[in-house]
Amino acid sequence: MTYPGPPPVVALRPTNLTIQRGDFVTVVGPSGSGKSTFLNVVGLLDRPTTGCYRLDGIDVGTLREADRTALRGRRIGFVFQAFHLLPHRSAVDNVTLAQIYNGAPRKARREASYAALAQVGLAHRADAVPAHLSGGERQRVAVARALVNRPSLLLCDEPTGNLDSATAASVLTLIEDLHAAGLTILVITHDPAVAARGSRTVAIRDGVLTEHA
Repeated sequence: MTYPGPPPVVALRPTNLTIQRGDFVTVVGPSGSGKSTFLNVVGLLDRPTTGCYRLDGIDVGTLREADRTALRGRRIGFVFQAFHLLPHRSAVDNVTLAQIYNGAPRKARREASYAALAQVGLAHRADAVPAHLSGGERQRVAVARALVNRPSLLLCDEPTGNLDSATAASVLTLIEDLHAAGLTILVITHDPAVAARGSRTVAIRDGVLTEHA
């Protein structure tokens, strides 16, 4: 991935990486190493300058932007450090909004949202707005939102970065439980303790990916 200049900036260098269905991969690296670029490419937010990226066997480079957006909505769930919840909408509303393009009737979307909140242990907080939720609860709402469309990949960007150690541990346990249930998970982190929770770890530095032995 090269960003145009002048001068051009090479953010991600040529690499081969395969993530199998059911893997739990963590990606570590210092600030400026290329983690965000890697996340944007994997999450279908950016197109790589060269090379081929296949998601569930689909060569995404051949897709129109509308098809890429639809594929991202169906196949990838995102969890971010900053939660990105709408502040004046309830937990269940925030989860329901993630389904706006899936074509399901409103009642079905609502039922799926309650089910996703129950999956992360927050059924009893469905009507609370983010200001009335703890940091850990807000991150669980974000995880529920990421899960509600039943993605094949859960992509987490520093999911514990805004949490205290005890709350972070509970969120990591939730992520591990989702992996144990069969979900493919990729976690971007700068924290070695978080990276150690994965089954595979990839380091990135100066745009170069190297898998740990």
